[in-house]
Amino acid sequence: MFKGVGVHKPMDQHREQVAAVLHRAVQTVLSKGLSDPRVQGMITVTSINVAPDLAQATVLVSIHPEEKTTITMKGLTAAARHIRSAASNEVRIRRMPELHFRVDKSLKKQAEVLAALDSIKTADDEMDAQQQNTEGSDG
Repeated sequence: MFKGVGVHKPMDQHREQVAAVLHRAVQTVLSKGLSDPRVQGMITVTSINVAPDLAQATVLVSIHPEEKTTITMKGLTAAARHIRSAASNEVRIRRMPELHFRVDKSLKKQAEVLAALDSIKTADDEMDAQQQNTEGSDG
């Protein structure tokens, strides 16, 4: 097994449980809204990665509309301590991890891949239709 920087081991069962509890608590806090005017749009917690020592957690979020992402991330980063405190009131965890917010780019990449696949299928369907029209006029 590799040991080193950048090698991520899968979360063990306890960390997964902590991540699940944090996920619900942070999403609840965010759904109630924050007083920071920079936090705008619909924010969805997509996943939470908890450090092995349970001292820190990276909260991956999706923000819609996309043009609000930069300003909303600044607001979330500034409000991280408040969100941590409010989330700790929602759940019972011995030690509440420090929260770090990051934009989940995987959803955008998934959407781009699906759009690319859809455009390929559409182009393929158009080619099939043209081919059938050509064959039909030859006969």
